Amino acid sequence: MNDKFFDLKKEKQDRIINAALKVFALNGYRHASTDDIVKTACISKGLLFHYFESKLGLYVFLFDYSSRFMLLEFSREIKETDTDLFLLMKKMETGRMRVLKMYPYMRRFLDMAEKEDWEPAVRAIEEAHGNYTGKIDGYMEQADYSELSPRTSREKVIKSVEYTLKGLTEDYSSRADFKPENLEREIDSYLQMFAAVFQ
Repeated sequence: MNDKFFDLKKEKQDRIINAALKVFALNGYRHASTDDIVKTACISKGLLFHYFESKLGLYVFLFDYSSRFMLLEFSREIKETDTDLFLLMKKMETGRMRVLKMYPYMRRFLDMAEKEDWEPAVRAIEEAHGNYTGKIDGYMEQADYSELSPRTSREKVIKSVEYTLKGLTEDYSSRADFKPENLEREIDSYLQMFAAVFQ
């Protein structure tokens, strides 16, 4: 984490973080422009590089910050006794939606990082990414999969839900009038449908 950056006022921190999240989330690492980030954040490029040194330094900071922030929200929602798969997924979505109200593009940024193919960026976040996905896998391991319909496959159910939710996030966050609460309602309706179909 960047201690100098956290000396800034919270409003300015969030303005910079949100601008960078949006540009990286919508463009991926290779096509994200620091010119677009500073324009969106209303800061100078010199200030951005003062705190993060490089585009890659900013990307690493963003992934570390975002993954920690998201996992913290999950930990506030999910209990060790939660074993219903769709309840676990619903609680994860509740945590994500709380995050999106502060950082609207954080979820899409984390999803985009999963697909990142520029090797230096992939290597730079490898440890933080492994920790993030490991924690999520741990939550999913809590589920009692015997509650699923015997006609279904655990792996296919999880992939079906994940692909749908990531697709919805990409669709909604690409809209000019993107509002996290609209995405939240849509995701909730899909989770209810999946629970009815697969249990």
